[in-house]
Amino acid sequence: MNGEKNCKTLSAPVFPLIDVKGTVTDFMVWSELSREALGALRDDAAAQLDALRAENLHLDLTRGKPGLAQLDLSSGMLGVITSAEDCISESSLDCRNYGVLDGIPEAKRLFSDLLGIPEERIFIGGNSSLNLMFDTVVRCMLFGVAGGHEPWGRQGRIKFICPSPGYDRHFAICRALGIEMIPVEMTKEGPDMKAVRAHVCTDPSVKGIWCVPKFSNPEGVTYSDRVVEELASLKPAAPDFRIFWDNAYAVHELYDEHVHLADIFAAAEDNGNIDNVFYFASTSKITFPGSGVAIMAASETNLRHIKPILATQTIGFDKINQMRHVKYFGSADGIRAHMRRHADILRPKFETVLSVFERELGGCGIAEWTHPRGGYFISLNTMDDCARRVYKMAKSLGVALTEAGATFPYGCDPRDRNLRIAPSYPELSELETATHVVCQCIRLVSAEALMERA
Repeated sequence: MNGEKNCKTLSAPVFPLIDVKGTVTDFMVWSELSREALGALRDDAAAQLDALRAENLHLDLTRGKPGLAQLDLSSGMLGVITSAEDCISESSLDCRNYGVLDGIPEAKRLFSDLLGIPEERIFIGGNSSLNLMFDTVVRCMLFGVAGGHEPWGRQGRIKFICPSPGYDRHFAICRALGIEMIPVEMTKEGPDMKAVRAHVCTDPSVKGIWCVPKFSNPEGVTYSDRVVEELASLKPAAPDFRIFWDNAYAVHELYDEHVHLADIFAAAEDNGNIDNVFYFASTSKITFPGSGVAIMAASETNLRHIKPILATQTIGFDKINQMRHVKYFGSADGIRAHMRRHADILRPKFETVLSVFERELGGCGIAEWTHPRGGYFISLNTMDDCARRVYKMAKSLGVALTEAGATFPYGCDPRDRNLRIAPSYPELSELETATHVVCQCIRLVSAEALMERA
Protein backbone atom coordinates (compact mmCIF):
# COMPACT_ATOMS: atom_id res chain seq x y z
CA MET A 1 0.00 0.00 0.00
CA ASN A 2 1.18 3.57 -0.68
CA GLY A 3 3.53 4.77 2.02
CA GLU A 4 3.96 1.46 3.89
CA LYS A 5 7.27 1.46 5.71
CA ASN A 6 9.36 -0.92 7.74
CA CYS A 7 9.84 0.35 11.31
CA LYS A 8 13.48 -0.60 11.26
CA THR A 9 14.17 1.74 8.33
CA LEU A 10 12.64 4.82 9.96
CA SER A 11 14.87 7.46 11.45
CA ALA A 12 14.57 7.94 15.19
CA PRO A 13 13.78 11.61 15.84
CA VAL A 14 13.62 12.69 19.44
CA PHE A 15 10.01 13.14 20.56
CA PRO A 16 10.46 15.13 23.80
CA LEU A 17 7.93 14.35 26.50
CA ILE A 18 5.63 17.22 27.46
CA ASP A 19 5.19 18.38 31.06
CA VAL A 20 7.18 15.52 32.51
CA LYS A 21 7.37 15.62 36.28
CA GLY A 22 11.00 15.79 37.32
CA THR A 23 10.69 15.20 41.07
CA VAL A 24 13.82 13.65 42.57
CA THR A 25 13.11 10.61 44.76
CA ASP A 26 15.19 8.32 46.93
CA PHE A 27 15.62 5.85 44.06
CA MET A 28 18.95 5.47 42.31
CA VAL A 29 19.03 6.10 38.57
CA TRP A 30 19.00 2.54 37.26
CA SER A 31 21.51 3.11 34.49
CA GLU A 32 24.12 3.73 37.20
CA LEU A 33 23.49 0.44 39.02
CA SER A 34 25.59 -2.71 38.89
CA ARG A 35 24.42 -5.87 37.14
CA GLU A 36 23.89 -7.45 40.54
CA ALA A 37 21.66 -4.61 41.72
CA LEU A 38 19.73 -4.69 38.46
CA GLY A 39 19.30 -8.44 38.81
CA ALA A 40 17.81 -7.98 42.26
CA LEU A 41 15.36 -5.38 40.94
CA ARG A 42 14.43 -7.68 38.07
CA ASP A 43 13.82 -10.58 40.43
CA ASP A 44 11.69 -8.42 42.73
CA ALA A 45 9.50 -7.25 39.84
CA ALA A 46 9.20 -10.82 38.54
CA ALA A 47 8.06 -12.06 41.95
CA GLN A 48 5.41 -9.35 42.20
CA LEU A 49 4.16 -10.14 38.70
CA ASP A 50 4.01 -13.87 39.47
CA ALA A 51 1.77 -13.10 42.44
CA LEU A 52 -0.44 -10.89 40.27
CA ARG A 53 -0.67 -13.57 37.58
CA ALA A 54 -2.41 -15.83 40.06
CA GLU A 55 -5.21 -13.26 40.41
CA ASN A 56 -6.41 -13.94 36.83
CA LEU A 57 -6.88 -10.24 36.06
CA HIS A 58 -9.05 -8.85 33.26
CA LEU A 59 -8.38 -5.10 33.22
CA ASP A 60 -8.70 -2.72 30.28
CA LEU A 61 -6.70 0.49 29.72
CA THR A 62 -6.99 0.40 25.93
CA ARG A 63 -9.44 3.11 24.87
CA GLY A 64 -10.84 6.36 26.22
CA LYS A 65 -14.24 4.93 27.07
CA PRO A 66 -16.31 6.80 29.64
CA GLY A 67 -16.86 4.79 32.81
CA LEU A 68 -20.26 3.75 34.08
CA ALA A 69 -20.52 6.69 36.48
CA GLN A 70 -19.95 9.06 33.59
CA LEU A 71 -22.64 7.40 31.47
CA ASP A 72 -25.04 7.63 34.41
CA LEU A 73 -24.62 11.43 34.42
CA SER A 74 -26.67 11.55 31.21
CA SER A 75 -29.37 9.04 32.17
CA GLY A 76 -31.92 11.83 32.56
CA MET A 77 -31.61 12.50 28.84
CA LEU A 78 -33.39 9.23 28.10
CA GLY A 79 -36.67 10.63 29.41
CA VAL A 80 -36.80 14.13 27.93
CA ILE A 81 -38.72 13.08 24.81
CA THR A 82 -42.10 11.86 26.04
CA SER A 83 -44.61 12.97 23.41
CA ALA A 84 -45.04 14.00 19.81
CA GLU A 85 -45.02 17.66 20.92
CA ASP A 86 -41.45 17.20 22.19
CA CYS A 87 -40.41 16.36 18.64
CA ILE A 88 -41.52 19.63 17.06
CA SER A 89 -38.65 21.95 16.22
CA GLU A 90 -38.86 25.73 16.56
CA SER A 91 -39.02 25.75 12.75
CA SER A 92 -42.23 23.65 13.03
CA LEU A 93 -40.48 20.57 11.64
CA ASP A 94 -41.58 17.22 13.07
CA CYS A 95 -38.27 15.59 14.04
CA ARG A 96 -39.85 12.16 13.63
CA ASN A 97 -40.09 12.63 9.87
CA TYR A 98 -37.77 13.21 6.92
CA GLY A 99 -36.11 16.53 6.29
CA VAL A 100 -33.42 19.01 7.35
CA LEU A 101 -30.25 17.49 6.01
CA ASP A 102 -27.92 19.71 8.06
CA GLY A 103 -29.62 19.59 11.48
CA ILE A 104 -32.31 21.37 13.46
CA PRO A 105 -31.68 25.05 14.26
CA GLU A 106 -31.73 24.49 18.03
CA ALA A 107 -28.87 22.00 17.78
CA LYS A 108 -26.85 24.32 15.56
CA ARG A 109 -27.31 27.12 18.08
CA LEU A 110 -26.24 24.86 20.98
CA PHE A 111 -22.98 23.91 19.25
CA SER A 112 -22.44 27.46 18.02
CA ASP A 113 -22.60 28.81 21.57
CA LEU A 114 -20.43 26.00 22.93
CA LEU A 115 -17.67 26.15 20.32
CA GLY A 116 -17.86 29.76 19.11
CA ILE A 117 -18.63 28.78 15.52
CA PRO A 118 -21.23 30.68 13.45
CA GLU A 119 -24.40 28.63 13.04
CA GLU A 120 -24.28 28.90 9.26
CA ARG A 121 -20.98 26.98 9.23
CA ILE A 122 -22.28 24.02 11.25
CA PHE A 123 -23.52 20.73 9.84
CA ILE A 124 -25.11 18.32 12.34
CA GLY A 125 -24.41 14.65 11.61
CA GLY A 126 -25.03 11.35 13.35
CA ASN A 127 -23.46 10.06 16.54
CA SER A 128 -19.83 9.80 15.42
CA SER A 129 -17.32 12.49 14.45
CA LEU A 130 -15.00 9.69 13.30
CA ASN A 131 -17.71 8.72 10.79
CA LEU A 132 -17.87 12.34 9.57
CA MET A 133 -14.09 12.47 9.22
CA PHE A 134 -13.94 9.22 7.28
CA ASP A 135 -16.76 10.34 4.99
CA THR A 136 -15.05 13.70 4.45
CA VAL A 137 -11.79 12.09 3.34
CA VAL A 138 -13.71 9.71 1.07
CA ARG A 139 -15.62 12.65 -0.47
CA CYS A 140 -12.32 14.38 -1.16
CA MET A 141 -11.02 11.21 -2.79
CA LEU A 142 -14.12 10.74 -4.96
CA PHE A 143 -15.37 14.28 -5.58
CA GLY A 144 -12.51 16.61 -4.67
CA VAL A 145 -13.00 19.78 -2.63
CA ALA A 146 -14.70 23.10 -3.36
CA GLY A 147 -13.13 25.04 -6.19
CA GLY A 148 -13.40 22.55 -9.03
CA HIS A 149 -10.21 20.67 -8.18
CA GLU A 150 -9.72 17.15 -9.46
CA PRO A 151 -10.65 14.45 -6.91
CA TRP A 152 -7.74 13.38 -4.74
CA GLY A 153 -8.20 9.81 -5.88
CA ARG A 154 -7.31 10.75 -9.45
CA GLN A 155 -4.16 12.64 -8.57
CA GLY A 156 -1.88 9.71 -7.88
CA ARG A 157 0.18 9.75 -4.71
CA ILE A 158 -1.66 11.46 -1.80
CA LYS A 159 -0.09 12.30 1.57
CA PHE A 160 -1.23 13.50 5.00
CA ILE A 161 0.81 15.11 7.78
CA CYS A 162 0.39 13.07 10.97
CA PRO A 163 1.59 14.71 14.22
CA SER A 164 3.09 11.90 16.29
CA PRO A 165 2.46 10.53 18.84
CA GLY A 166 -1.11 10.94 17.62
CA TYR A 167 -4.56 9.41 17.25
CA ASP A 168 -4.48 5.88 15.87
CA ARG A 169 -7.94 6.12 14.27
CA HIS A 170 -6.83 9.08 12.15
CA PHE A 171 -3.96 6.94 10.93
CA ALA A 172 -6.35 4.04 10.26
CA ILE A 173 -8.41 6.24 7.91
CA CYS A 174 -5.31 7.06 5.87
CA ARG A 175 -4.17 3.48 5.83
CA ALA A 176 -7.59 2.19 4.71
CA LEU A 177 -7.67 4.64 1.81
CA GLY A 178 -4.06 4.25 0.68
CA ILE A 179 -2.97 7.73 1.80
CA GLU A 180 0.71 8.01 2.65
CA MET A 181 1.38 9.27 6.17
CA ILE A 182 4.21 11.64 7.07
CA PRO A 183 4.98 11.66 10.81
CA VAL A 184 5.81 15.07 12.27
CA GLU A 185 7.03 15.55 15.81
CA MET A 186 4.66 16.81 18.49
CA THR A 187 6.13 19.53 20.71
CA LYS A 188 4.77 21.15 23.87
CA GLU A 189 2.99 23.72 21.64
CA GLY A 190 1.63 21.36 18.98
CA PRO A 191 3.07 19.99 15.71
CA ASP A 192 6.60 21.03 14.76
CA MET A 193 5.57 23.79 12.36
CA LYS A 194 8.96 24.02 10.67
CA ALA A 195 8.55 20.41 9.56
CA VAL A 196 4.88 20.97 8.65
CA ARG A 197 5.77 23.93 6.42
CA ALA A 198 8.62 22.01 4.81
CA HIS A 199 6.13 19.42 3.55
CA VAL A 200 2.91 21.39 3.05
CA CYS A 201 4.39 24.41 1.32
CA THR A 202 6.62 22.50 -1.12
CA ASP A 203 4.84 19.25 -1.97
CA PRO A 204 1.51 19.41 -3.86
CA SER A 205 0.77 15.76 -3.03
CA VAL A 206 0.32 16.73 0.65
CA LYS A 207 -3.44 17.22 0.90
CA GLY A 208 -4.14 17.29 4.63
CA ILE A 209 -3.00 17.39 8.22
CA TRP A 210 -4.65 15.71 11.21
CA CYS A 211 -5.00 17.90 14.29
CA VAL A 212 -6.37 17.19 17.78
CA PRO A 213 -5.80 20.77 18.92
CA LYS A 214 -6.95 20.63 22.55
CA PHE A 215 -5.67 17.98 24.97
CA SER A 216 -4.23 16.05 22.04
CA ASN A 217 -4.41 12.28 21.89
CA PRO A 218 -2.27 11.00 23.59
CA GLU A 219 0.10 13.79 24.70
CA GLY A 220 -2.54 16.11 26.18
CA VAL A 221 -1.09 19.15 24.37
CA THR A 222 -3.21 22.21 23.62
CA TYR A 223 -1.93 24.02 20.55
CA SER A 224 -0.43 27.41 21.31
CA ASP A 225 -1.74 30.60 19.69
CA ARG A 226 1.44 30.67 17.59
CA VAL A 227 0.86 27.18 16.21
CA VAL A 228 -2.80 27.90 15.43
CA GLU A 229 -1.79 31.09 13.62
CA GLU A 230 0.94 29.29 11.65
CA LEU A 231 -1.47 26.53 10.62
CA ALA A 232 -4.07 29.10 9.58
CA SER A 233 -1.54 31.07 7.52
CA LEU A 234 -0.04 28.11 5.64
CA LYS A 235 0.41 28.63 1.91
CA PRO A 236 0.08 25.04 0.70
CA ALA A 237 1.62 23.86 -2.55
CA ALA A 238 -1.66 21.97 -3.08
CA PRO A 239 -4.61 24.33 -3.72
CA ASP A 240 -6.93 21.59 -2.40
CA PHE A 241 -5.14 21.17 0.96
CA ARG A 242 -7.30 20.87 4.10
CA ILE A 243 -6.73 21.04 7.88
CA PHE A 244 -8.72 18.31 9.65
CA TRP A 245 -9.40 19.98 13.01
CA ASP A 246 -10.67 17.23 15.34
CA ASN A 247 -11.62 19.17 18.46
CA ALA A 248 -12.70 16.05 20.32
CA TYR A 249 -11.90 17.38 23.81
CA ALA A 250 -13.12 20.96 23.45
CA VAL A 251 -14.75 21.11 26.91
CA HIS A 252 -12.94 18.26 28.64
CA GLU A 253 -10.90 20.01 31.33
CA LEU A 254 -9.95 17.90 34.35
CA TYR A 255 -9.54 20.87 36.68
CA ASP A 256 -11.56 23.97 37.49
CA GLU A 257 -9.98 26.10 34.79
CA HIS A 258 -10.51 27.02 31.17
CA VAL A 259 -7.67 25.97 28.89
CA HIS A 260 -7.57 28.42 25.99
CA LEU A 261 -7.48 27.29 22.35
CA ALA A 262 -7.29 29.95 19.65
CA ASP A 263 -10.11 30.14 17.09
CA ILE A 264 -8.89 28.36 13.94
CA PHE A 265 -11.71 29.80 11.79
CA ALA A 266 -10.98 33.39 12.82
CA ALA A 267 -7.26 32.92 12.21
CA ALA A 268 -7.85 31.26 8.84
CA GLU A 269 -10.28 33.98 7.77
CA ASP A 270 -7.78 36.69 8.71
CA ASN A 271 -5.24 34.95 6.47
CA GLY A 272 -7.60 34.42 3.54
CA ASN A 273 -7.63 30.65 4.13
CA ILE A 274 -11.12 30.05 5.51
CA ASP A 275 -11.77 27.23 3.02
CA ASN A 276 -8.74 25.28 4.30
CA VAL A 277 -10.46 24.18 7.54
CA PHE A 278 -12.67 21.16 8.18
CA TYR A 279 -13.71 21.21 11.87
CA PHE A 280 -15.14 18.22 13.78
CA ALA A 281 -16.56 17.73 17.28
CA SER A 282 -19.15 15.59 19.06
CA THR A 283 -20.85 14.81 22.35
CA SER A 284 -19.44 11.27 22.37
CA LYS A 285 -17.57 11.87 25.64
CA ILE A 286 -20.17 14.32 26.93
CA THR A 287 -23.30 12.14 26.83
CA PHE A 288 -23.39 8.64 25.34
CA PRO A 289 -20.61 7.54 22.94
CA GLY A 290 -23.02 5.20 21.20
CA SER A 291 -25.71 7.83 20.67
CA GLY A 292 -24.21 11.27 20.83
CA VAL A 293 -24.37 14.08 18.28
CA ALA A 294 -21.48 14.89 15.95
CA ILE A 295 -20.84 18.02 13.93
CA MET A 296 -18.76 19.15 11.02
CA ALA A 297 -18.10 22.85 10.54
CA ALA A 298 -16.72 24.45 7.39
CA SER A 299 -16.86 27.61 5.33
CA GLU A 300 -20.03 28.41 3.43
CA THR A 301 -18.17 27.65 0.19
CA ASN A 302 -17.17 24.21 1.44
CA LEU A 303 -20.69 23.45 2.67
CA ARG A 304 -22.23 24.38 -0.66
CA HIS A 305 -19.96 21.77 -2.23
CA ILE A 306 -20.53 19.12 0.44
CA LYS A 307 -24.31 19.22 1.00
CA PRO A 308 -25.45 18.04 -2.45
CA ILE A 309 -23.10 15.06 -2.17
CA LEU A 310 -24.37 14.24 1.32
CA ALA A 311 -27.95 14.53 0.09
CA THR A 312 -27.36 11.45 -2.05
CA GLN A 313 -26.18 9.57 1.05
CA THR A 314 -28.93 10.48 3.51
CA ILE A 315 -32.12 12.52 3.76
CA GLY A 316 -31.14 13.53 7.27
CA PHE A 317 -29.58 12.34 10.51
CA ASP A 318 -31.28 11.50 13.83
CA LYS A 319 -33.18 14.69 14.62
CA ILE A 320 -34.91 13.22 17.67
CA ASN A 321 -31.50 12.66 19.22
CA GLN A 322 -30.53 16.23 18.35
CA MET A 323 -33.70 17.45 20.09
CA ARG A 324 -32.98 15.18 23.06
CA HIS A 325 -29.61 16.88 23.58
CA VAL A 326 -31.09 20.36 23.17
CA LYS A 327 -33.87 19.76 25.71
CA TYR A 328 -31.59 18.07 28.23
CA PHE A 329 -28.85 20.74 28.30
CA GLY A 330 -30.83 23.82 27.38
CA SER A 331 -27.70 25.85 26.66
CA ALA A 332 -23.93 25.73 26.32
CA ASP A 333 -23.68 26.61 30.02
CA GLY A 334 -25.69 23.48 30.74
CA ILE A 335 -23.06 21.42 28.93
CA ARG A 336 -20.23 23.16 30.79
CA ALA A 337 -21.85 22.40 34.16
CA HIS A 338 -22.31 18.79 33.06
CA MET A 339 -18.61 18.55 32.11
CA ARG A 340 -17.57 19.73 35.57
CA ARG A 341 -19.34 16.66 36.94
CA HIS A 342 -17.44 14.52 34.44
CA ALA A 343 -14.19 16.08 35.66
CA ASP A 344 -15.03 15.21 39.26
CA ILE A 345 -15.22 11.56 38.22
CA LEU A 346 -12.19 11.53 35.92
CA ARG A 347 -9.76 13.62 37.96
CA PRO A 348 -9.24 11.03 40.76
CA LYS A 349 -8.59 8.37 38.12
CA PHE A 350 -5.88 10.38 36.41
CA GLU A 351 -4.35 11.31 39.76
CA THR A 352 -4.35 7.65 40.83
CA VAL A 353 -2.39 6.61 37.75
CA LEU A 354 0.07 9.47 38.15
CA SER A 355 0.52 8.68 41.84
CA VAL A 356 1.36 5.03 41.11
CA PHE A 357 3.76 6.07 38.35
CA GLU A 358 5.56 8.41 40.72
CA ARG A 359 5.68 5.87 43.53
CA GLU A 360 6.96 2.97 41.43
CA LEU A 361 8.88 4.64 38.59
CA GLY A 362 9.77 8.13 39.81
CA GLY A 363 13.46 9.01 39.83
CA CYS A 364 14.57 5.71 38.30
CA GLY A 365 15.31 7.10 34.85
CA ILE A 366 13.43 4.25 33.17
CA ALA A 367 10.15 6.01 32.27
CA GLU A 368 8.55 9.43 31.93
CA TRP A 369 4.99 10.54 31.50
CA THR A 370 2.71 13.49 30.84
CA HIS A 371 0.56 15.33 33.38
CA PRO A 372 -2.47 16.33 31.30
CA ARG A 373 -4.89 19.08 32.31
CA GLY A 374 -7.71 17.53 30.32
CA GLY A 375 -8.68 14.99 27.69
CA TYR A 376 -8.63 11.23 28.12
CA PHE A 377 -5.05 9.97 28.02
CA ILE A 378 -1.67 9.90 29.70
CA SER A 379 1.32 9.40 27.41
CA LEU A 380 3.93 7.10 28.95
CA ASN A 381 7.42 6.65 27.55
CA THR A 382 9.59 3.70 28.52
CA MET A 383 13.27 3.35 27.71
CA ASP A 384 13.97 2.91 24.02
CA ASP A 385 13.17 -0.55 22.61
CA CYS A 386 11.05 -1.54 25.60
CA ALA A 387 7.44 -0.56 24.91
CA ARG A 388 6.48 -3.65 22.90
CA ARG A 389 7.91 -5.96 25.53
CA VAL A 390 5.99 -4.11 28.25
CA TYR A 391 2.78 -4.26 26.20
CA LYS A 392 3.07 -8.02 25.64
CA MET A 393 3.98 -8.74 29.25
CA ALA A 394 1.06 -6.70 30.61
CA LYS A 395 -1.30 -8.46 28.20
CA SER A 396 -0.09 -11.87 29.42
CA LEU A 397 -0.99 -10.76 32.95
CA GLY A 398 -4.52 -9.69 32.01
CA VAL A 399 -3.97 -5.95 31.60
CA ALA A 400 -4.91 -4.74 28.11
CA LEU A 401 -3.15 -1.65 26.76
CA THR A 402 -3.42 0.06 23.39
CA GLU A 403 -0.83 -1.76 21.30
CA ALA A 404 2.65 -0.32 21.45
CA GLY A 405 3.33 1.71 18.32
CA ALA A 406 -0.34 2.53 17.72
CA THR A 407 0.26 6.24 18.33
CA PHE A 408 2.51 6.42 15.24
CA PRO A 409 1.69 5.97 11.54
CA TYR A 410 1.83 2.35 10.39
CA GLY A 411 2.14 1.27 14.03
CA CYS A 412 5.86 2.09 13.87
CA ASP A 413 7.25 3.95 16.87
CA PRO A 414 10.86 4.45 15.73
CA ARG A 415 12.07 4.38 19.34
CA ASP A 416 9.64 1.69 20.55
CA ARG A 417 8.91 3.55 23.75
CA ASN A 418 5.43 5.16 23.71
CA LEU A 419 2.42 3.66 25.48
CA ARG A 420 -0.98 5.34 25.68
CA ILE A 421 -2.73 4.96 29.04
CA ALA A 422 -6.52 5.44 29.21
CA PRO A 423 -7.65 5.81 32.85
CA SER A 424 -11.36 6.56 32.26
CA TYR A 425 -13.08 3.18 32.14
CA PRO A 426 -11.89 1.07 35.13
CA GLU A 427 -13.04 1.68 38.67
CA LEU A 428 -10.45 3.27 40.95
CA SER A 429 -9.44 0.04 42.69
CA GLU A 430 -9.03 -1.73 39.34
CA LEU A 431 -7.11 1.23 37.97
CA GLU A 432 -4.56 1.12 40.78
CA THR A 433 -4.00 -2.60 40.22
CA ALA A 434 -3.69 -2.22 36.45
CA THR A 435 -1.21 0.65 36.80
CA HIS A 436 0.81 -1.34 39.32
CA VAL A 437 1.03 -4.21 36.80
CA VAL A 438 2.23 -1.83 34.07
CA CYS A 439 4.85 -0.33 36.39
CA GLN A 440 6.21 -3.72 37.44
CA CYS A 441 6.39 -4.78 33.79
CA ILE A 442 8.38 -1.63 33.04
CA ARG A 443 10.70 -2.31 35.99
CA LEU A 444 11.33 -5.90 34.88
CA VAL A 445 11.83 -5.09 31.19
CA SER A 446 14.03 -2.08 32.02
CA ALA A 447 16.26 -4.08 34.36
CA GLU A 448 16.72 -6.76 31.72
CA ALA A 449 17.43 -4.19 29.01
CA LEU A 450 20.05 -2.42 31.13
CA MET A 451 21.67 -5.74 32.01
CA GLU A 452 21.87 -6.62 28.31
CA ARG A 453 23.51 -3.27 27.57
CA ALA A 454 25.97 -3.43 30.44
